[in-house]
Amino acid sequence: MSPQPYPLWTSEPHPVLLASRDRGTGEWVFPAVPEASPLAARHQTVPVRGIGVVYSFTVIHPSPKSGLAPYALGYVDFPGPVRIFGRLQGKDRPAIGDRYFPRPDENFGYVFEAVAA
Repeated sequence: MSPQPYPLWTSEPHPVLLASRDRGTGEWVFPAVPEASPLAARHQTVPVRGIGVVYSFTVIHPSPKSGLAPYALGYVDFPGPVRIFGRLQGKDRPAIGDRYFPRPDENFGYVFEAVAA
């Protein structure tokens, strides 16, 4: 995984995805604002806790020549509130309202894994 200019995860034994909260408005943004950013003083780094709910998604069907299987991408809403875009895993076809949790991923930095019903 390539290093990011911003922190993605806490260093806790069970990593938690990180976002930023505007100190003035309370608005959350993802990814977390880097410390070197001119906006850093206005933002506090906060953990994204809990289970998220799929807001919207699409299934990508790569060309058969690529040899890649179809995969889902979507927006997931978490408490905060914060909406995060990423790869949805653990179900062949997600649905609006499905529950997902973030987990670290070697290739993408993070993915969302389906919560068993």
